[in-house]
Amino acid sequence: MTSTLMWFKSSYSSNDGPDCVEVAITPVTIHIRDSKNKDGARLAVSDTTWTEFLDFAAHSA
Repeated sequence: MTSTLMWFKSSYSSNDGPDCVEVAITPVTIHIRDSKNKDGARLAVSDTTWTEFLDFAAHSA
C-alpha cells in the first residue's frame, strides 16, 4: 500500500538544509518519512493527531 502513496515535501522543510520531512495523506492517516531515507522507518498517525501536532508546533515556535 505504501508504494501507492503520493509523497510531498513538508512546507516546514527548507531547501537549504539536510533535514527534510515528506508526508503522504490518505483519508484517515498521515504518513511521515525522512526524505533522505525513503525506505527507512515511517510514522503513521491519525488526521486528528496530525492536526494536534501542527497546532502544538505552531504555538511552540
